[in-house]
Amino acid sequence: MFLREPSNILFVLLVLVLLFGAKRLPDSARSLARSLRIFKSELREINEDEKKKNGEGDTEK
Repeated sequence: MFLREPSNILFVLLVLVLLFGAKRLPDSARSLARSLRIFKSELREINEDEKKKNGEGDTEK
């Protein structure tokens, strides 16, 4: 796989810094993390709704 070697990871990080700049990377990462968190919560809600619709109820802790 491409990203198994440390030199390849460093190359990708260097390209990202050159493309977006060092100041924008933390904001972009924060925004990506927020979007993933929202996506996960929406998927969790969909799964709960499906369980309720099928009459399975909550079997989780």
